[in-house]
Amino acid sequence: MEQTDEPTDEQVDEHAEDPTPDRNDRKERIGVVESAKMDKSITVSVRRQMKHPMYGKYMERSSTMMAHDEEDEAREGDTVRIMETRPISKNKRWRLVEIIERAK
Repeated sequence: MEQTDEPTDEQVDEHAEDPTPDRNDRKERIGVVESAKMDKSITVSVRRQMKHPMYGKYMERSSTMMAHDEEDEAREGDTVRIMETRPISKNKRWRLVEIIERAK
């Protein structure tokens, strides 16, 4: 029998599936800052549209999330992008990524 340098199927598929998820697969949301009075924290209102299950009318819903603002740079009324992260405090599970638009 000949010896070949080609890897067998078992060797190729050994590292094909990595069980750890990619760190960049985190939820991102865009919302408006409602409150920036806390130290290194902001409250962001994220609005979305949903269709009523029976009547089909589109309704606007909103969620309020607390986000970590390390540099304390966001102000009330700013449009910001937030990203899901590890729990920072009792209510904070999001962090500020960028300020998209400043309030006028």
